[in-house]
Amino acid sequence: MNSRYLGGLYMALAASIWGGMYVVSKVLLQNIEPLALVWLRYVVALFALAIGIVVTKQSWRVYWRHVPLVIVIGVVGYAVSIWTQFLGTKLSTAQMGAMITSATPAFMVVFGRILLSERITLRKAISVGLATIGVLLIVGIGRFSHSYQLGGVILFIAALTWALMSVFVKLVPSGYSQLTITLYAILVATVCITPTAVKQIVHVSPSIWLQSSLWGGVLYLGVVSTAGAFFLWNKGLQLVDASSGGLYFFFQPLVGTFLGWLILGEVVGLSFWIGALLILIGVAIAVREA
Repeated sequence: MNSRYLGGLYMALAASIWGGMYVVSKVLLQNIEPLALVWLRYVVALFALAIGIVVTKQSWRVYWRHVPLVIVIGVVGYAVSIWTQFLGTKLSTAQMGAMITSATPAFMVVFGRILLSERITLRKAISVGLATIGVLLIVGIGRFSHSYQLGGVILFIAALTWALMSVFVKLVPSGYSQLTITLYAILVATVCITPTAVKQIVHVSPSIWLQSSLWGGVLYLGVVSTAGAFFLWNKGLQLVDASSGGLYFFFQPLVGTFLGWLILGEVVGLSFWIGALLILIGVAIAVREA
């Protein structure tokens, strides 16, 4: 398969998994604080990634000159961005979380231009524009009350930092195992958030830990949406440029809104299907670019 199409497939799968993550996290955040949930998610993910590296016999080595880059990816993307995603979602709605963080592709185009000198073509601009309009149609405009404004600001920070992290991933030499890079970056993030997260965890009611739904959600977040999806996203970024790759992030609100309707009873109308079509057209335009 052409590397561009394969990279797109990896990133589309990752973004689709994250769409489900917003629904799962919205439910779990009713009983546990955001940073504590991120910490539990990462601990599970570290075990899953370590097993994956051992089973597939990947190299654990990272040269010292690239360690600062891994640290930046861990702090900016996996600590700051993921924490703000969870906190913003807790303060708003699953749909609002999906909508605002879907500004990520536009930021990726900008950062890709600044840090990687990637060319912004007319085709890329059109594809991002169509997909952005599609997202606005899917989740709606002006539905949110003023009580969600703080959540919106926090989610904006999440989108900005995830885009920056995604561009930094492009700077990682392709010879490294993405499983290994993902594990070390998550380890950095876990160390950063542990002091605050542990304080939140000790205040969780003992009865909450006995709920099977909590552990099922944590396993999904840790194994599927962290170990699995982070690996797929980073692997895909190695195969496509950052500005085009960002388009696949729009699968997140597409899946997130659909599951929000299916599971949480959030409203989905004709605009959802029109928006979904625009997103798919935007992605198709980006994929066909030589």
